[in-house]
Formats: sequence, structure tokens, C-alpha cells
Amino acid sequence: MSQPSTSSPPTLTPGLVWLMALTCGLVVCNIYYNQPLLAAIGSTFHLQPSTASLVATATQVGYTLGMLFVVPLGDMLERKRLMLLLLLGATGCLALAWRAPTFAVLAGASVLLGITSAVPQLLVPMAAHLAPPADRGRVVGRIMSGLLLGILLSRTVSGYVGVHLGWRAMFGLGAGLMLGLTAVLAWRLPTDRPSFSGSYGTLMKSLLTLVRDWPALRRSALVGGFLFASFSVFWTTLAFYLESPAYGYGSDVAGFFGLIGAVGALAASWAGKTADIKGPDYTIRLGIGLALLSFAVLGVTGGYLLGLVAGVILLDVGVQGAHISNQTAIFALVPEARSRLNTMYMTTYFAGGSLGSVLGGLAWMHGGWWGVCALGAALAGAAMAVQRLVGKS
Repeated sequence: MSQPSTSSPPTLTPGLVWLMALTCGLVVCNIYYNQPLLAAIGSTFHLQPSTASLVATATQVGYTLGMLFVVPLGDMLERKRLMLLLLLGATGCLALAWRAPTFAVLAGASVLLGITSAVPQLLVPMAAHLAPPADRGRVVGRIMSGLLLGILLSRTVSGYVGVHLGWRAMFGLGAGLMLGLTAVLAWRLPTDRPSFSGSYGTLMKSLLTLVRDWPALRRSALVGGFLFASFSVFWTTLAFYLESPAYGYGSDVAGFFGLIGAVGALAASWAGKTADIKGPDYTIRLGIGLALLSFAVLGVTGGYLLGLVAGVILLDVGVQGAHISNQTAIFALVPEARSRLNTMYMTTYFAGGSLGSVLGGLAWMHGGWWGVCALGAALAGAAMAVQRLVGKS
């Protein structure tokens, strides 16, 4: 049974918003450190690229599991305590990945790391709950800017560390970051009382009720899933492309593309503001269009560094702008169930990302760069079809 909390929510100060944004950025790095390091990991364990890419898949599968089975607890348990426990778990998983003696241990640690790195998906609904309705899109956009910068800059940092210190060092540094962040949040993050009274089983059953009752949730989830699949197809294979004879670069250059893609994080605040003014459908359609255009640019001009840069910017701006607008739309549906709404959206979103990582590795092996671009465009096209055809009520 759902019921609103009787206590007054904490005040959402600018400082708290920035702390949430920083937290999202640092925690989500855990999911993406491995992408520029896949070639080095494959070399260490003597693996084919398609097998090495399973590290990225394992982390995203774990993240999906965390969103499905852990994030709903944000409507039932006190969020701060839950997040601190997850951060301590992530610290341990990073330490295990750092010292992993075999690929199987690394893959297992990656799944657990994904599960314990679901903290951003608890923070975003928390911010949406605390924000005034007229500013919700703007606040969500600002916090998501931190998350998106974390996604993209993590590749830059890990690529550089991988070249100069080895891929294991990145996981060790990540463990230290998580431990420090846990201490800061224990000090500064406010408590946030739950809005759901009932058992865990009832909580999980309500997820299906939300999906059944809200076509707009189904549409946003599918659009997000297809778009993030296209995004993962590109980023999972980029390191292999840059290290191929076409370019001959190392993981540090693959990571540098995270800096270029960080332009997409700037779209988060813009998308949030525009969604508050024009409605989220406008920015979702625009974002999908930019993603489609990006794969055309990457396919035709990706053999030139400038064309590759242009494609990265278009892809990141498009995918992230649509993502923010999708979240703004779903958070307006059932205010007392925002963690569960985010669960269903983000579970589908990262299931798409996991699928994209697997398909991207196969596309690279069997179709090369053209195969990667064709697959990315097809997935973005599927997002456009869902946006136009699935019910909006």
C-alpha cells in the first residue's frame, strides 16, 4: 500500500544539487572505466575482442539487475542508508577487479560492481521529489549533467591511466574514490523518508502495475532502450576501431574521445529546460534525429578524425537530450512512485545498453566499421518508430 510520507522533505539547496550531480558522476564512472581498457584486458588474458567486450556487458547487466531489484527500495527504505551500503559494496567490487587473477573473476566482479553502482538511480528520483514542479526538468537536467560527464570523462581518465599505469590501476583508484565519496555523503546527504508501506513482494508487483497502467512509461522505456543500445554499439567498439590499422592509436586516445563526447552533457541542462517549456516530446524527437544523423556522419566520414569527432558530438547530444526528456516525462506520471518509475525506465534503458555491447562486438567482428554504423543507425531508427507509433496516454 502506498501512502505519502508525513514528514516534510529536506530543502533542495544549490549546494545539495551539485553534491548529487558530483555523486552521480563519480559513481557511474564505475560502469564505464572498462570500455577504453577492453583491448588491454583482452591482451592480459589472451582473449578475442568479442570475448573481452563481455566485461562491459557484464557490468551493464549488473547495473540492470541493480536497477530492477535494488532501486525500487528507494520508495520503501530510507534512501541515504541504502546508498551508503551500496557505495561500500562498490568499493569492495572495485578492489576485487583490481586484483582479479582470472578473466572469470573480473567478469564476476564486474556484475557485482554494476549492481552496487545503482546509486545515481536513487539520487535522481530523490532530486525530482525534492524539486518544485516548475523546476523539475531543470534540476533533473543539472544532476544528469554530472552523471553524463561521469560516463564520458571516465573513459578519458581510464584510457590515460591504462596507458601509463596499466588497466588494473584504474580499478584500484576507483575503489579509493568510492570510499572517500561514502564518507562525504554520510556527512552531507540528508535523510529521505520512504513513501511506500508494504512488503518487498508487494513493491515488486507494483512495477508491473505501473507498466500496465501507463503507456507513456512503456514508450519512454522502449525509446530509451533502443537509443542506449545504439550508444553502446559505438562506445563498445570505438577502442577497437582506434587501435585498428585505420588509426593505430592506443587506449589513451580512445579515452580522449570521452572529452569530446562530454559536449553531450551540456545538452542535459538544455533538454531539461526545454522540456519544462515545450514539453518532453519535442526534445525526444530532436534527440533521436541527431542520433540517426550521427551514424550517417560516422559511416561516411568516420575514417577521418574530424568526421569521427563530429559523429561523437552528434551522438552524445542526441542520446543524452532524449534521455533527460524521457525521465522528465515519466517523473510527472506518479509522484509517489518515482523510484519505481525510474526502475522500469532505467532497467529497459540499460538492458538496451547490454544488448548494444554484445551486438556491437559481433558487428565489429563480422562487419567492421560499416557494420557498427549500420547497426547503430538501425537501433536509433527503431527508437524513432516507437516514439511515433506507441501510445502516449
